[in-house]
Amino acid sequence: MPPSAAVNPTVLTIAPPDPAEYAPYYGRYISLVPGSDILATLDSQRRQMLMLLSGRDEADGDFRYAPDKWSAKEVLGHVCDCERIFAYRALRIARADRTPMEGFEQDDYIRNGPFGSVPFAEIIEDYIAVRRATLTLLRNLDEPAWDRRGVANKNEVSVRALAYLIAGHELHHRKILEEKYFAANRT
Repeated sequence: MPPSAAVNPTVLTIAPPDPAEYAPYYGRYISLVPGSDILATLDSQRRQMLMLLSGRDEADGDFRYAPDKWSAKEVLGHVCDCERIFAYRALRIARADRTPMEGFEQDDYIRNGPFGSVPFAEIIEDYIAVRRATLTLLRNLDEPAWDRRGVANKNEVSVRALAYLIAGHELHHRKILEEKYFAANRT
């Protein structure tokens, strides 16, 4: 059995990736993820994010803690966009597609996204749909898929590193929402 997985007949627990499985930059996100049950973590995050976002209105969604910062709607839209991209990369690599994948510029995605004109409730619904799709994808991977590696943004990355990256990226931005957007907006 590979060191990345411990198998029960019905449950696959995916250990955190080794630093050799991802670009050093992603370590800042992956290191935020607690434990070694990434599927449970991703599911738990969905509930935690929904608790944070429940009862938020358009003023909350449009809030910027500084003039040059994204709105809360843009932050959540960014989380959704990145999760889609990371999950797409995980899908291709899991299916043994060895074609290198290009990077993307997050600011272009925000600038060209609809986040300013879409109701906050719709962006929240999008987050729910994206996370459910990510969980469905990951829950249906077989054991060998988790250790497969491919190239994204000119760096080698494993499927399990991408799963942990999705979780860590969301944690990073949820903390910013908690501390800089909604805490500041309440005062």
